[in-house]
Amino acid sequence: MKKLALAVAISGAATTAFAGNTFETPPDPVVPAVIVEDTSSSSAGIVVPILALILIAAAVASD
Repeated sequence: MKKLALAVAISGAATTAFAGNTFETPPDPVVPAVIVEDTSSSSAGIVVPILALILIAAAVASD
């Protein structure tokens, strides 16, 4: 009987000890990340094919 009373007293003390904190801190505000993307000019897509055509024309002309 003494062990039962001791177990009840310890479990009662343990539940209040692990009850947790009553003060809850507010969460940090979420700041959205700003992503800046540089736009490329439209002429960048035409430079490589033109250079390839010049090199092919130079290779054909050298024969």
